[in-house]
Amino acid sequence: MKLGTSTIIRSVSAAVLAGFLGLSTQSPASAETTIRLGHVLADTHSWHEAATGFAKDVAEKTEGRVKIEVFPSGQLGTEKEVIEGMQIGTIQAGLIGSGSFQFVEPKFGIIEMPYAWTSREQAFAALDGDLGTALSDLLRPKGIEVLGWWENGFRNITNNVRPIEKPADLEGLKIRVTPDKVRLATFELLGAQPAPLSFGELYSALQQGVFDAQENPLSIIDSASFFEVQKYVSMTGHIWGAACLTVSSVTWAQISPEDQAVVKEAAVKWGNAQRQMIADSETALMEKLKSKGMQFNDVDKAAFIEALQPIWESQKDVFGPELLAVMDRYRK
Repeated sequence: MKLGTSTIIRSVSAAVLAGFLGLSTQSPASAETTIRLGHVLADTHSWHEAATGFAKDVAEKTEGRVKIEVFPSGQLGTEKEVIEGMQIGTIQAGLIGSGSFQFVEPKFGIIEMPYAWTSREQAFAALDGDLGTALSDLLRPKGIEVLGWWENGFRNITNNVRPIEKPADLEGLKIRVTPDKVRLATFELLGAQPAPLSFGELYSALQQGVFDAQENPLSIIDSASFFEVQKYVSMTGHIWGAACLTVSSVTWAQISPEDQAVVKEAAVKWGNAQRQMIADSETALMEKLKSKGMQFNDVDKAAFIEALQPIWESQKDVFGPELLAVMDRYRK
């Protein structure tokens, strides 16, 4: 039987419509979601090692329904760019230093206040508890879901001029800091000359003498090869920072509740593993950096703590009494 043109068009249209309907009714559990996860550190850092393990676990336990591709060394952009991308859904996920979220939610600065934590265990008790819940709840309306609290670590100062033993030793030093108001104010109060710069540009800036100094955990000083362009390591431990494993709310909504549970479980598992990597590596990193020619010295922490008290006073209104009260429960 020969079909008329109108009959053929109707048949093709029906088939196309059925195809679209089939796609639109596909359950999230059967759909495949590919997540590009970016971070700014080298592929030799524990962030990358743990993120790779996390991706492998998620792919296996969701039977390929959720696939994660990890991009180190700022391949997806700076931390600010990754955060902005997550907010609009153009970047799916990021492993990001907690302080970098302050331009989206200023209260995130509470984690990285000077000498806020006497130990990493104290900080994680807070972030695994009510403080972490409160901060996650603040970030969710901004389009970002916190999957887990990983570790950046205690920051120490490196420079090419002199050992830093007391606050006065920072006078006049040009130091690169992360681009947030509290960090800038902290080093201005200590008499240094701080300025922000993206992490990806830091090595060359130190090499060229644009900056005398920088501040980062030992793991980053090592993985970024700062031992090639810096001489002194002063163990100030002035700030402890978390790393936030985060995902865009747009992407998160595409994953079934069952697979969301799998992703969160893997995030916690590999977060704990990454924390342990940091803890286990501290002594070995000091010895390695010494062997590379870096000179270590201790500092008068009591003098630094006293000098930085005005920073706490200046941020009370930013954090608010409720969040400060939650934090203080863990600091006692």
